[in-house]
Amino acid sequence: MADARKAHLVLADGAVFEGVAFGAPAPAYGEVVFNTSMTGYQEMLTDPSYAGQILVPTYPLQGNYGLGGDVESGRIQVRGFVVGEECAAPNHGRSTQTLDLYLASGGVPGLTEVDTRALTRHLRSTGVMMGAIASNVAPQEALARLRAQPDYGGLDFVAEVATKRVYEWEPNALRGRDGAPHVVVVDMGVKYNILRLLQAQGCRVTAVPPTLSAEDILALGPAGIVLSPGPGDPARLDYIVRTVKGLVGVRPLFGICLGHQLVARAFGADTFKLKFGHRGANHPVKDLRTGKVYITAQNHGYAVDPARLPTELEVSHVNLNDGTVEGLRHRSLPVFTVQYHGEASPGPRDSEYLFGEFMGMVKHG
Repeated sequence: MADARKAHLVLADGAVFEGVAFGAPAPAYGEVVFNTSMTGYQEMLTDPSYAGQILVPTYPLQGNYGLGGDVESGRIQVRGFVVGEECAAPNHGRSTQTLDLYLASGGVPGLTEVDTRALTRHLRSTGVMMGAIASNVAPQEALARLRAQPDYGGLDFVAEVATKRVYEWEPNALRGRDGAPHVVVVDMGVKYNILRLLQAQGCRVTAVPPTLSAEDILALGPAGIVLSPGPGDPARLDYIVRTVKGLVGVRPLFGICLGHQLVARAFGADTFKLKFGHRGANHPVKDLRTGKVYITAQNHGYAVDPARLPTELEVSHVNLNDGTVEGLRHRSLPVFTVQYHGEASPGPRDSEYLFGEFMGMVKHG
């Protein structure tokens, strides 16, 4: 009798990786990407920048400390989760459920007992591509269904994950504190820790949809504006680029990840797709002003093309693995950006200084 849990990850180039199904008993289609972090699966699963993607952690054991609330959004964002070994008996004082139950509760399928080392090597060699998690169907049938799906780069995933309403982040936290600077975050798939760190800087934080116009954002009276991370191809987001153009030079502006890319595009630069992206908590980035090297957390598949940067923007940070642009700074206006996630904690808190720099801009107007 066939094992009812047997399942496959089928890639768009026809490669097949066998495994065992866990989580939700459902198919999944998405761009298959890998992350090199050794911990943090809760944060990965709930990071909105993974919308539309099937995630493969390179560290083999996942779920070993269970699930305990360390999330970066209100739901699981990945389309599927492919692991070497899923731990059925986690051990942690704050654990409330297993990875299996967590995925099932979110309707997200998982695949375990996969040779994730071979899978990662394949993606590094060929580049990331669309894939399908499938059970109870032959790999050939799964491939046919996959090829009928839209390509990842052709969709606007920001529209899927961004807030649809204006909201204030934990307004009671600043009750009784007068004069707190008001920071508006354009939420294109914001991670909760960005909002937490801004609040820790003493800010009153309001998040707004990316469809809000520059005029409507400025009408909220912000002292500074943050452009959040988010998923997908920045070249599909011209409606947000138009908004960014209306904000530049009016208030201090800080762009993170996708926000960094959209600031670059607002000044006329181009972006391009990386072969397999930067995803993990171990990427070395050099600050060109100080010469310091930071170990950073990253999650992006696109980068800014340095060949088309306008003269008013200078590169402030570079990736020491491949030389790609990791930060930009305007030569005269209060505008700066980073490609990596300063709100993440790989260092563990090496990059939080960026939020202090932004607040310095805000205080000086």
